[in-house]
Amino acid sequence: MASRKPAKASATASRQRRIQQGIDARPAAKKKTAKKKAVQAGVRRQPENPMPAQHLKKPGREADLDLQPRYLAPAYVGSGKLEGMAAIITGGDSGIGRAVAVLFAREGADVAILYLDEHEDARQTKRAVEEEGRRCLAIPGDVRDPAFCKHAVDRVKKAFGRIDVLVNNAAFQLHAQRIEDISDAHLQETLQTNIAGYFHMARAVLPHMQRGASIVNNGSETGLFGSKHLLDYSATKGAIHAFTKSLASNLLERGIRVNCVAPGPVWTPLNPADKPAQEVAKFGQDSDMGRPAQPEEISPAFVFLASPVTASYINGVILPVMGGPRG
Repeated sequence: MASRKPAKASATASRQRRIQQGIDARPAAKKKTAKKKAVQAGVRRQPENPMPAQHLKKPGREADLDLQPRYLAPAYVGSGKLEGMAAIITGGDSGIGRAVAVLFAREGADVAILYLDEHEDARQTKRAVEEEGRRCLAIPGDVRDPAFCKHAVDRVKKAFGRIDVLVNNAAFQLHAQRIEDISDAHLQETLQTNIAGYFHMARAVLPHMQRGASIVNNGSETGLFGSKHLLDYSATKGAIHAFTKSLASNLLERGIRVNCVAPGPVWTPLNPADKPAQEVAKFGQDSDMGRPAQPEEISPAFVFLASPVTASYINGVILPVMGGPRG
């Protein structure tokens, strides 16, 4: 069975591209957005709009982006918050997942990244983790498949001897102007990836987790405020927030914490593999900070929630990282 998993993942990537082609064929709605003055509040200046006007094929490769997302967080100094632990990150090949993998390694964890079929991106993430002095497994497959989730978890447990943190991060997103434009295939791709995949991974990993372990889910501002052209995606992100709170309550007596990060707009392959190029150029400019975040600005929140050093009394929270009250 294991040898068939990469083939299934490639089939999923091809299916996602077919769904994307259906949406791409629709005429884009005209939208006027006033450009805000970008805010810089970090230790180094981050890129501002316009972003590269670029459209990627699904599932989107970070290596193909004209502006490479920043994930190394060079000013972040590790202090052993995850020392000796082992973590699994779905969608860990690029974007937020890659940035989280790097900081987890910097904090002392071995990291396994699960990804669909973006092999070049996965190799780069693996190199980045190993440069932090930790081990890294890169496992291709589709989190829509419960058998793959169990297979991947078993590989990680065999390789690392333990599993302390699960980061559910893999996602499918595709804008649609009208609900009628969302086909059954499109809807199921979103539901099965974004919420069923979280269930599959949590169910597979929990038998291997001990007291003090944690799960960190990746939600979204769209799950808090909605999004008129991301009806299915917003629904799954709202479901992730409710799943987080419910699972946190369910696992509390076992000493396993469950929390969620809700990012605003972040410069990753997700949106360039979704919106038309002219819309990608404006991505994030209507956020409170007038620009999209870089992945390295989001990843410390995952460290904070995952670590028993910093978050031992934090359970069931949805932590907004949106650049303001509403991104």
